[in-house]
Amino acid sequence: MSKDRTVIYILSDALGETAEYVSRAAAAQFNGVRTKIRKIPYIQDENHIEEILEEAAEDQAIVAYTLVIKKLRIFIEEKAKELGLSTVDILGPLINLLAEKTGLTPSYTPNKTHLLDEQYFKKIEAVEFAVKYDDGKDPRGVLLADLVLIGVSRTSKTPLSMYLAHKGIKAANIPLVPEVSPPQELFRISPRKIIGLTLKPDLLNQIRTERLKTLGLGSTADYANY
Repeated sequence: MSKDRTVIYILSDALGETAEYVSRAAAAQFNGVRTKIRKIPYIQDENHIEEILEEAAEDQAIVAYTLVIKKLRIFIEEKAKELGLSTVDILGPLINLLAEKTGLTPSYTPNKTHLLDEQYFKKIEAVEFAVKYDDGKDPRGVLLADLVLIGVSRTSKTPLSMYLAHKGIKAANIPLVPEVSPPQELFRISPRKIIGLTLKPDLLNQIRTERLKTLGLGSTADYANY
């Protein structure tokens, strides 16, 4: 671990979002420190943990984890100590305190928050929808979408579709190409569902020119024609 590069491994029996948020919030307190976060979700057994911790040891990483199964938490601590790794148990101490305070026994059910969270399933469905109906691959998605994004190439239709998906909104996106007519499905839905994305010509031209460079093509191609 160098002074300007800190690696954090996140181990979770779910998606690891909680540990990631905590890790990023902590890292944000240190100016000039670059942090690399590696997230390993759906941890279920000791063999997987051992394999990941050995990799973490090579990176001299900090290990943060959100596991509810007690024997896996114990295994992480023992193995990490053996490898000389520093660990942070994000859920365990609070679970223990709640158990003491309430006198109740935790269920120790992995991923329980998401199992009970309808919004989580809605988000997953929306992400799958955004991937399936990205960039006009299947115009039938226009009829099923909550929102349809339209715009010329490089106006960030795909990133916005994915952002909306993480908010549980099913978004399809359709590219506008001079030589191709928009799909008829676009004219069969309410205009209120259609959002047009725009970008200043100078900036769009600059982005497209850089895109051509990454593809090894010249800036004189029609794609970057002002």
